[in-house]
Amino acid sequence: MALFVRLLALALALALDPAATLAGPAKSPYQLVLQHSRLRGRQHGPNVCAVQKVIGTNKKYFTNCKQWYQRKICGKSTVISYECCPGYEKVPGEKGCPAALPLSNLYETLGVVGSTTTQLYTDRTEKLRPEMEGPGSFTIFAPSNEAWASLPAEVLDSLVSNVNIELLNALRYHMVGRRVLTDELKHGMTLTSMYQNSDIQIHHYPNGIVTVNCARLLKADHHATNGVVHLIDKVISTVTNNIQQIIEIEDTFETLRAAVAASGLNTMLEGNGQYTLLAPTNEAFEKIPSETLNRILGDPEALRDLLNNHILKSAMCAEAIVAGLSLETLEGTTLEVGCSGDMLTINGKAIISNKDILATNGVIHYIDELLIPDSGRPGLQGLGPAWPTIPSAIPCGGEHISLDLTTPFLADGTPPIDAHTRNLLRNHIIKDQLASKYLYHGQTLETLGGKKLRVFVYRNSLCIENSCIAAHDKRGRYGTLFTMDRVLTPPMGTVMDVLKGDNRFSMLVAAIQSAGLTETLNREGVYTVFAPTNEAFRALPPRERSRLLGDAKELANILKYHVGDEILVSGGIGALVRLKSLQGDKLEVSLKNNVVSVNKEPVAEPDIMATNGVVHVITNVLQPPANRPQERGDELADSALEIFKQASAFSRVRSPVYQRLLERMKH
Repeated sequence: MALFVRLLALALALALDPAATLAGPAKSPYQLVLQHSRLRGRQHGPNVCAVQKVIGTNKKYFTNCKQWYQRKICGKSTVISYECCPGYEKVPGEKGCPAALPLSNLYETLGVVGSTTTQLYTDRTEKLRPEMEGPGSFTIFAPSNEAWASLPAEVLDSLVSNVNIELLNALRYHMVGRRVLTDELKHGMTLTSMYQNSDIQIHHYPNGIVTVNCARLLKADHHATNGVVHLIDKVISTVTNNIQQIIEIEDTFETLRAAVAASGLNTMLEGNGQYTLLAPTNEAFEKIPSETLNRILGDPEALRDLLNNHILKSAMCAEAIVAGLSLETLEGTTLEVGCSGDMLTINGKAIISNKDILATNGVIHYIDELLIPDSGRPGLQGLGPAWPTIPSAIPCGGEHISLDLTTPFLADGTPPIDAHTRNLLRNHIIKDQLASKYLYHGQTLETLGGKKLRVFVYRNSLCIENSCIAAHDKRGRYGTLFTMDRVLTPPMGTVMDVLKGDNRFSMLVAAIQSAGLTETLNREGVYTVFAPTNEAFRALPPRERSRLLGDAKELANILKYHVGDEILVSGGIGALVRLKSLQGDKLEVSLKNNVVSVNKEPVAEPDIMATNGVVHVITNVLQPPANRPQERGDELADSALEIFKQASAFSRVRSPVYQRLLERMKH
């Protein structure tokens, strides 16, 4: 195995840039905040996140360390609730959220994340639902139901009155033609939407908040078989004008327009970049005596200093402000940008009258008061407030994650390659140069060795046959390297071919044939088979084994309970997956310490791939819930108790003897 890994690395290194590094990716701010929420929620069970809800609103936030101790968002008190982390669900009778949500297509996933209105509008268009349910790889930034409800009536009417043009275009603008997860969403980047290739602006802030055209991500990274869904708090629209163009067309910026032209800043404000303009309205300028204003407008240097004090070095959407932030202006001064409830504040004053006007090169917030820099104060004493002292950040110690990456190196000398190893290498190389973000569930890839490999998309992993991608792509001039977590094994025949070719399953093969399931496991399909070995059958009590093998109907029922209705490889399990069997009951499949278990019984050998499924070897015969002795006994006891109650009620028995007997039967 070590030889194979070295040879594969040598072969693929020829296609990659030599400067590529092997360092693992750092966690994004969003992932760090989600991780902190998990830590705070872990006492309530697996995959439970602590969420802060602003009292009196529906606003919820994953909590970071500072917010956890302050218990405030924008100065408003919060309460802590404990909810399933994204991608997980509760299981009756079990603590926390141990099960992964069922994986389905984009359309169905919209309902899971709370965007049923988006589902409804998707249905109204003729083209979009089949696309969301079909093959491919997409990302949709789905507005919440509340986001749709908050749209002005005239805007919503214009959309729904022309569903196959206006509504379809609006929905397509929320979509990207590939899978994009939060770790790829970088501050200041743009994504190409599926509506006329229009740009979508992404901002990923240090406090973990991610915005899409200034709409906040509420629930991120909900995987679907054909992409990913991110829930956002607003309906977004296309952005066409830069900051300078918005200044030119807005009447409330008449004075600002003249000031920008006189200062020569118009070239910068119409160019590339990502700025925040705290744009003074005409009203803001009118608060300055006319003589003073004319003097400023006549001094290009003082005017430039004044305007630079209104421009932040990066784009800052209002949704990213949950507490006070010190932000630097182009003038070099710092502004304390904060919030009080729904209002943004500058240096403690609520002077922002309109927020989040998005431009192609940043964002504009309207302000009703000029921000006077110190350099402008000699001639403008008393016209602006003194800068407050900015409090230092509260340290958050004791919680960190260490990443230890051990990298194997190529040994000196290259041993000869035999035919088996050569074929193995060729079946790890795909004919096309791909990127993992474009892979989708059910996709088929062809290797240089002529084998067909299938792609499986799970909630927390992306797998090719039995092997899952373990690190970000390394893209070179002539090829792309996927770092896989194990050696790929292409499927070799159907499930029945696999079982017949392995002597461990001779009794299982005979049982399948007796139960009439041979055709099922030979035809095309997607099955996960938990295959009991001969030893598993021999371990059954002789009488039970004889009875089972002699009753074709019960045997078929038991065997169908061993077959899941989708392909689940070990790398896609996560903590717990409830897999529906062909018999109808669900199998509980879990992974702990790299050991796969089904119904809490360890799997002896996982991931034997077949063309129509995967086989996991088990050493015991699984019993459906209705067949388990304890559960049958419980059902009989419950039935007896109910009959006894009814009979006693009928005969009006109320004696102490009856009451004592009833209590004994309950226990």
